[in-house]
Amino acid sequence: MWHVLEHVPNLEETIKILSNLLSENGVLLVAVPNFKSFDAVYYKEYWAAFDVPRHLWHFSKGAIEHLFSKEDVKLVKTQPMWFDSFYVSMLSEVHKRGRSNLLMAFLVGFYSNLKGLFSKEVSSHIYFLKK
Repeated sequence: MWHVLEHVPNLEETIKILSNLLSENGVLLVAVPNFKSFDAVYYKEYWAAFDVPRHLWHFSKGAIEHLFSKEDVKLVKTQPMWFDSFYVSMLSEVHKRGRSNLLMAFLVGFYSNLKGLFSKEVSSHIYFLKK
């Protein structure tokens, strides 16, 4: 599920359905924005990945672990999506300033990824989940 989970109206029901569809050795990949990333903190309400009203939910690693553990689905691996910080920063610059600022977007995206190397909090993650 590539940037889908944040859009579903019935989150817990959707997770239950996904769990039921997942075979015993199957792996579910979920990619979602991370509201704990530097770019989210920097842009605040202008962070494009908040994308209200289309994004109904906002996630962190802890939230993903908690939501899926209710259905006995375990988080087995997390992979950063390095390029999302640049893309989301480009969109966020427009939201914040009313115009594009590619240099600032690049700098914020780069710094977000740099911080993410140490904090593990990048703009978006891919979560590998297994029963």
